[in-house]
Amino acid sequence: MFTLIELPYAPEALAPAISAETLSFHHGKHLQTYVNNLNAALPGSPWEGKSLEEIVKGAEGGILNNAGQTLNHNHYFTQFRAPRADNAPAGSLAAAIDRDFGGFDAFKQEFAAKGAGLFGSGWVWLSADADGKLVITQEPNAGNPVRKGLKPLLTFDVWEHAYYIDYRNRRPDHLKALWDIIDWDVVQARYE
Repeated sequence: MFTLIELPYAPEALAPAISAETLSFHHGKHLQTYVNNLNAALPGSPWEGKSLEEIVKGAEGGILNNAGQTLNHNHYFTQFRAPRADNAPAGSLAAAIDRDFGGFDAFKQEFAAKGAGLFGSGWVWLSADADGKLVITQEPNAGNPVRKGLKPLLTFDVWEHAYYIDYRNRRPDHLKALWDIIDWDVVQARYE
């Protein structure tokens, strides 16, 4: 059985980018529902006893939707920390971003544009392919880059429940605010 992940920070720690109220709904209610639905669907299925990633790679329908949303949100909520000005990656990840996108600012611009431009609900991801090349993908609904053989590194949730309390319908403003709270050490560890 899967459990709701614990947040590695206090509920108010991400403000103003993400309010404590948004976290209480997004983590405490939305993610909890996906976890509950997944746990209810697994007994007796071929996916019982498998890891989230194994389920997301191979399942379809309701099991995929709930496993995908659980895995996606686990990545999302564990990549944040308290806001910092001039927040940027370092080390090999920064070098890969420079190599594959022409610099951090160009990367942020492309990533935000793909997040803002995804029609409907879903996720925008930074991932690495088998050779370590970085790619940005748009994944609708509960999609995850592991289904394409990619290694997920960073994600922004563009479902309205991720930002509506704080930003209403201003998805681009939400995406811009997230850059201040990314824990690049976590993203770097995923890249290595």
